[in-house]
Amino acid sequence: MITKLVMATNNTNKLREAREILSPLGIEVLSQREAGANCDPEENGATFAENALIKARAVYEAVKLPTIADDSGLCVAALDGRPGVYSARYAPEGQHCAKLLEEMKDVPEDKRTASFNCSIAYIDDDEVKVVGGGCIGRIGYEMRGTNGFGYDPVFMVGEKSMAELTADEKNAISHRGAALRGLYKYLKERFGE
Repeated sequence: MITKLVMATNNTNKLREAREILSPLGIEVLSQREAGANCDPEENGATFAENALIKARAVYEAVKLPTIADDSGLCVAALDGRPGVYSARYAPEGQHCAKLLEEMKDVPEDKRTASFNCSIAYIDDDEVKVVGGGCIGRIGYEMRGTNGFGYDPVFMVGEKSMAELTADEKNAISHRGAALRGLYKYLKERFGE
C-alpha cells in the first residue's frame, strides 16, 4: 500500500474531504504546497476527466509521488449543462451562487434539476486511473446553510441544501464523496490491505 499521495490542490475543503474518506487506508494526503509542487496548469480540457488529468500530471511531474486531482462542477439542465467545466470561472469569487440564482429566477420548479459531477485522476509510476461520481439535486431559490462551499448553498438534495448537511451527510451523497469512494475502492483493490 502507498503511504502518501499528493492532491493537486491547496483547497482546504477538498483536502479535508479526501483525508476523511481515504484515512481508513492509512494514506496521508498532502496538498500540493505541502509536497513542494508550485504549479497551476491551465485547465483547458473539454471534460471534468480531462481537466483532472491535466492537474494530476502537472503535479506528479513536479513531485514524482502518487498524485490525485479532481475536477468537478455543477451542470444545470435549464442552462444546457452550464456552468459545467467552467463552474469555477462562472462568476467572480464569492458570486457564483448569486449569479446562478439570478439566471434561474424565472425557471419553474420542475425545470430546476441539476447535478454535481466529479472526476478524480490518479497517477503514479505505473498507472493512470480516472474515477467519477455524481449527485443529482435541484437548484433552490435562495442560499441556505453555512457548512458547504462553492454552489453548496443553492444545491438542494431533498429539503436541505448541500451546505445544510453535516460533513458526514455530505460525504455520503456528494459527487466528490462518490468519486473518492471509487478511488478508495481502486486503491484498496490495487494495493491490498
